[in-house]
Amino acid sequence: MAKRRLLLLLKPFDLYPVRPPNGLSGITNPKTLQVLSYLDGRRKVHKDAINFCQNILQKKSVDWKAVFRSNLSQPIHNVDLVVTIGGDGTLLQASHFMDDSIPVLGVNSDPTQAAEVEEFSDEFDATRSTGYLCAATVNNFEQILDGILECGKIPSELSRMSIRVNSQLVSSYALNDVLIAHPCPATVSRFSFRIRKDGQPCSPLVNCRSSGLRVSTAAGSTAAMLSAGGFAMPILSKDLQYMVREPISPGTGNSSLMHGVVRSDESMDMAWFCKQGLIYIDGSHVVYSIQHGDTIELSTKTPVLKVFLPCHLSS
Repeated sequence: MAKRRLLLLLKPFDLYPVRPPNGLSGITNPKTLQVLSYLDGRRKVHKDAINFCQNILQKKSVDWKAVFRSNLSQPIHNVDLVVTIGGDGTLLQASHFMDDSIPVLGVNSDPTQAAEVEEFSDEFDATRSTGYLCAATVNNFEQILDGILECGKIPSELSRMSIRVNSQLVSSYALNDVLIAHPCPATVSRFSFRIRKDGQPCSPLVNCRSSGLRVSTAAGSTAAMLSAGGFAMPILSKDLQYMVREPISPGTGNSSLMHGVVRSDESMDMAWFCKQGLIYIDGSHVVYSIQHGDTIELSTKTPVLKVFLPCHLSS
């Protein structure tokens, strides 16, 4: 029987602040020393997690190779499983290179420690990685991996969002969300949108002057959308949630349309009326430029992403 083929996608070490060239000995400010020591410790925890997972794989009957996510430039093919080691950002980046034929397992290499956050709450923010979509840590990686390789554990299917600009499909699907806005955050974004079903309008045309438009998938509804006042959606929902950011005088008739849902059998059509604009896909991972007169279509009519989710999300 052929060995299973795995790809390890790693968060680069340079995404953690690097200690000064002369080390920490030359720093006299106690608070600065404390923060730098903490950040240096995070880097070591991440590195240790990578080594731990690789040592586990050495014992398994699998073929695997490791790649830093910053070196990933081509679609992922010819593997049976992708394992991301980092946090949600690493899993998000992997998703932009994956279709619906390969599942992904996220390992949160540096999980937040509640006691640590409390201890340093008066000094600095000690929050580490949330790892919302990551099913594994070093504590349970081997157990979960065995469940996949030996017991045939089935991944969940998360809906993604397709983005079309002037009817042309953008190469990356959004797993979390898109933000469409002017490049300058202090500049008003001008656009209109409406919801369509089977090619026919099923909502009024909404004309907006605002800070932009955010649209999230179910998986992304607990991120920026929730922080902005949206609601958490069931993670396997195929609907989208949208919110106009800081609308200017929406008027009585339009105020209820500033936040809503695009059903799985619907799409959102948008027209952009600023000289410049950007579509941010899953944060700053992918950025696409738009200009005055461009049209954007958003929907979940796109290949799913197969993800091994944490038990509390998949049950």
